[in-house]
Amino acid sequence: MSTIKQSKFKAPLLHVLKEETPQYMNHDQLFKKLIEVFFEEFLEAFFPEIHEQIDFEKITFLSEELFTGGSYDGNKRIVDLVVEVKWKETDMLIAIHIEPQSYVQTNFNVRMFKYFSLLYNKIKKPIIPIAIFGYEESWEKSKFSMQFSDLEILRFNYLTLHLRKQNWRNFIMKNNPVSAALLSKMGYNKDERVQVKLEFFKTLARLKLDREKTNLLLGFFESYLKLTEEEEATFVMEAKKLENAEEILEIPISYEERGKAIGRKEGREEEKRKVALKLLAEGIDIKLIRKATELTLEEIKQLRDQQ
Repeated sequence: MSTIKQSKFKAPLLHVLKEETPQYMNHDQLFKKLIEVFFEEFLEAFFPEIHEQIDFEKITFLSEELFTGGSYDGNKRIVDLVVEVKWKETDMLIAIHIEPQSYVQTNFNVRMFKYFSLLYNKIKKPIIPIAIFGYEESWEKSKFSMQFSDLEILRFNYLTLHLRKQNWRNFIMKNNPVSAALLSKMGYNKDERVQVKLEFFKTLARLKLDREKTNLLLGFFESYLKLTEEEEATFVMEAKKLENAEEILEIPISYEERGKAIGRKEGREEEKRKVALKLLAEGIDIKLIRKATELTLEEIKQLRDQQ
C-alpha cells in the first residue's frame, strides 16, 4: 500500500469517478455504496496517514451533478461521490479521488492521470487520487510519467490498494466494517474460505451495527465470497463452537428474513396495482380505488395514464 508524507496541502473533497460500463456497473456500485457509508472507516483501515489529517466533523457530501460533464475521449464520465472535508494541518479543502478497478487495464495509470486532470480543471484544489484494485492478477502501477531522453516533463503519482495482495489475517482483529467486508476480496486461498467468512461474522457480532448497515456489509461480502453448501455446513459447525454462536448464526437469518419480507411487500404492492388497473378499466372513481387498494392518488393516476 502506498503512503504519503504530511505536506503543506490546503485541505479534503472526495470524488469517486466511474465509467458507464454495464459489465462492471454492479462492482462499481457495491464499492461506491460501501465507501460512501463507511468513508471514515475506509481511510482508517487502509490509509491511516490520510485519516489522521481529516476533520470528519466537517464532511459534506456534494451532488454528483456538480461534477458531471466533459470527457477526454468522447465517453461520459460521472462523479458518483463527492465529499467535502478539511485537511487539519492547513484547515483548507483538498480532494480525494477514489477509483475502484475490477479488471486489469494496462493503461490504467494514464486513465488515472486524465481523471486527475479533469478533476483539477473543475475544482482547482489539491487532489489525492486512490486506486482500489479488486482483481486476481498482480498488475499494479502507481504512477504515470512523461519524459524525453533525460528530460523529465511530468511525474504523476497516485495511491493504490491491491486487495488480493492484502493478508486477510492482518485485519481480523480490527473492529472496522470496511476491512471486514473487504476480507471477501483479499488474498485467501480456497481452504481458508470458511475461516474468512467466520472472521467476518465475528467482526459483525462485535460491531453491533444497525440492521441497515449490517445488511450492506452482508450484501457486499456475499457478492464476492459465497460458500458452497458443503462449506456452509462447515461454517455453521465451526460457528456453533464459539461462545457467542447464537448471536453469530442469527445474523444471516435476519438478513434472509429481511429479503423475504421485502419480496412479500413488493408482491403485495404488485397485487394492489393489478386490482387498481381492473377498477380503472371499469370506470371506478380514483378516490374509491384509493380506499380499496391503499395506493396513493398519484400512483393511481400514473396507472390510469399508462392504460
